[in-house]
Amino acid sequence: MSAAVDILTDRLRGLMPRHALVLGSGLGSLVETVTDPVRISYADLPGFPESGVSGHAGEVVAGLIGKTPVVILSGRVHYYEHGKADAMRAPLEALHGIGVTNLILTNSAGSLRQDMPPGSVMRISDHINFSGTNPLFGEPSDRRFVGMTNAYDADLGARMKAAAQSTGTELHEGVYMWFSGPSFETPAEIRMARTLGADAVGMSTVPEVILARFLGINVIAASVITNFAAGMTGGELSHQETKDMAPIGGKRLSAILTAMFETTDQSHG
Repeated sequence: MSAAVDILTDRLRGLMPRHALVLGSGLGSLVETVTDPVRISYADLPGFPESGVSGHAGEVVAGLIGKTPVVILSGRVHYYEHGKADAMRAPLEALHGIGVTNLILTNSAGSLRQDMPPGSVMRISDHINFSGTNPLFGEPSDRRFVGMTNAYDADLGARMKAAAQSTGTELHEGVYMWFSGPSFETPAEIRMARTLGADAVGMSTVPEVILARFLGINVIAASVITNFAAGMTGGELSHQETKDMAPIGGKRLSAILTAMFETTDQSHG
């Protein structure tokens, strides 16, 4: 992984971001908020995987949002693509290697709540790993026993909430349940998810949360709601719907993140 770290360090030309973002399906427009961007294809970074999902660009974009240096992973690889829950381990290790201490994860998700319609933004307060797998399978050290009680950083969460209030953007909060995908959930699975305490469902993010905490990186995450979950409207779900609706909530999330970075205290690390 040192090769990817060396390339990133060289290409960033002295930029030392402590904050990183991972963009979910259809949320690539968030990179437009970055000034003086440096773009690096995943293909140029040893160990970085290639995403096979439409709506994921597969590139690193670094620069400034407000006055804050940031590095963005525009696109992720999912467990359902190759059956590897640790598919994003190498990119996150590279981010850790260049000094990133705070990770903001985003995704597109299905809502289980009538009061949280498509176009909404939900800060993830906690998650349920329903996939039956874990990105730390096979990790030989005792570091694999990662505590997840405070998986989502309270300070970063408070900053996101304050940023949403400052922009007049509604920010829901709730529990995200990770399903393995790639098929969408059944109505029965959605009823189960609601009973277990989930507010939104999706096919990503949780592996990166686990990996980030394993690496000692602080985490916050947000879902852009692209649809009501299976059985709530009577219609069928599709990935096209996700791509069509993500930019709507994405604009709201972009406003929140921009305000958050405008007020970020760099001394916090």
